[in-house]
Amino acid sequence: MIKKISTGLIFLLYVLVQNVLAQKAVSINSQVKQHFFTGQEIEFLADNQNKLSIIDVKSNLYSSRFKLYTGYYPKHLSNTTCWYRIKFKFTEDIPDQASIIEFFDQTTNSITAYLPDFNGHYIESKTGSNFNFDNRLYKHKNFEFQISKLPKGEYACYFKVQSKDAVNIIMVYRQTKYFVYYALTEYFTYGLFYGIILIFSFHNLLMFIAVKKRQYLYYVLYILSVGLYEMSIDGIAFQYVWPNAPHWNQYAYGFALYSVSLFALVFTKALLHVRVTAPKLYKLINYIIIIRSVYFIYCLVFDNSLFYYKFIEFIPLSIAFITGITIWAHGFKPARFFVLGYTFLTIGFVIKALTVLGYAHAITGIITNYSLSGCFILEMTFLSFSIGDQIRLLRKEKEEAHDETIKLKDSLNKELEVKVRLRTKEVTEKSEELLKQAVIIETQNEELIAINKQLELQAADISRMNILLEHDNIELKSNIEKVTDARILSTELSFEEFSAKYTDQEKCNKFLAEIKWKNGFSCIKCGSYIYKNGRAPYSRRCTSCNYEESVLFNTIFQNSRIPINKAFYLVYLMYTTKGTISSYQLSERLDIRQSTCWQYAIRVKRIMEEKKTKGRKNSNQGWSKLILEIPENKKHLNID
Repeated sequence: MIKKISTGLIFLLYVLVQNVLAQKAVSINSQVKQHFFTGQEIEFLADNQNKLSIIDVKSNLYSSRFKLYTGYYPKHLSNTTCWYRIKFKFTEDIPDQASIIEFFDQTTNSITAYLPDFNGHYIESKTGSNFNFDNRLYKHKNFEFQISKLPKGEYACYFKVQSKDAVNIIMVYRQTKYFVYYALTEYFTYGLFYGIILIFSFHNLLMFIAVKKRQYLYYVLYILSVGLYEMSIDGIAFQYVWPNAPHWNQYAYGFALYSVSLFALVFTKALLHVRVTAPKLYKLINYIIIIRSVYFIYCLVFDNSLFYYKFIEFIPLSIAFITGITIWAHGFKPARFFVLGYTFLTIGFVIKALTVLGYAHAITGIITNYSLSGCFILEMTFLSFSIGDQIRLLRKEKEEAHDETIKLKDSLNKELEVKVRLRTKEVTEKSEELLKQAVIIETQNEELIAINKQLELQAADISRMNILLEHDNIELKSNIEKVTDARILSTELSFEEFSAKYTDQEKCNKFLAEIKWKNGFSCIKCGSYIYKNGRAPYSRRCTSCNYEESVLFNTIFQNSRIPINKAFYLVYLMYTTKGTISSYQLSERLDIRQSTCWQYAIRVKRIMEEKKTKGRKNSNQGWSKLILEIPENKKHLNID
């Protein structure tokens, strides 16, 4: 008995749960102008392999597999195919073309609708962002499906949705008359919104041309990026800009979002002078720009579905907001309007995010649909105020600087007048002193001129005396040389005294050349008298046979290996001592080996003996006569 009661209670509880969780059919009559489908009004069936047809999903096998969505409205996942089912309960007959089903999310790639007709069949129709805009039922930014004439009763409608990106399944029933009114009002609102964007852009472009401030140009690009983003997500751009290029729908809003973030950050840096007022934030903004650009390129080239994550733009806009607050706290007044504008923009983002996540149930549809657009308008307005405030402050600072300059100029002029008077007085006094000094200097100049004339006369006398002294010096030098030559010929000199006459090899060679060729040159080979200088110092080369004769050839110094000046002195000592000096004495005086001195002394003695034998007497040349005398049997004698 207890078991039966338990079984009955479980069955009753199951029936109650099924009734609570069962899909509700929306009651529709002529008084219902529109109705948004929310939780417990939409069922869904996943078709991951995209193989089901309308016949399949209507069959008992799949019909029972539909699940009731318990949230506010369904969220269709990216790269999936899903069937959605809604049910109507018309309490009265529905005229033909009197109502429609509308989808809101304009980024949905493909929607295939199966709507019932009067005969109980289903009419198939397709639309979506993958199809040209001209293929739509109505030339409207949203997706609409016409409901045909139906008698009162309960009906089920099926929708097959395919989308590359995640989308929100927002379906609404509207009467056609109300849809026309709603569409006209909506387009009028969009016209105002985009008109304001164009006015702001044109105004700031003119300001940029006038004042050449870069923040105006960045602001224009930022506003246009906002406009492009709004047109991309609400379908206006697809309708009016690229109606026959549906593939652009996958890129346009991503490109627009990147432009919004990029120009927002660039505009922030230029308007608030972030590089000077907050260098760390300036570096952070640059890093954010680089990272955002890399992410955009990756999405564009490798994975377009990443464009769906629009919340990523909250990061750069938050950085701009924080930068404005920081710089305002540092005392930069124009930043207050900047912060106020971004405050409204943040509010708009929050409302939009709550709407997307399904947490904005209590907020009316107008606010949720147009919150971001309205906040953009407020933000643009206050950003314009911020730019204007900056220009006003700059102008005020310029005027204050100009007034300060005028005051400073007047003060400087007064100081200069006083200094000029003092300086004039000083110059006058100094001029008088200079005149007195000029008279004194003129007197001194006359005295100096007289003294200079006397000095000139004395200089002339000194010059004449110098000339006479120079002649005396020349005669004295000549006499000294004569005396030295005489002493050399008559007395025995030390090596130091002898070297004063024959200091080096060049003088010795010159002396040899003079006595060897005093009667002229005659080539020993061809007899020619014409010569030119040879390669060795003071040697002579015959121009006829090109034979070169050394200055030492056929002299007593031929083949000598001792220094020529010492060889001169050795001959001189042999001559003055008449050959009586020993080889040891020669070695001591000349600092040459005794054996060398002995060999050389023997050679000189032979020459002296030959002169005695031949009866030749000494001429006034004395010892130098021995230089050209060589024993006949020793002409090729080598001296170590």
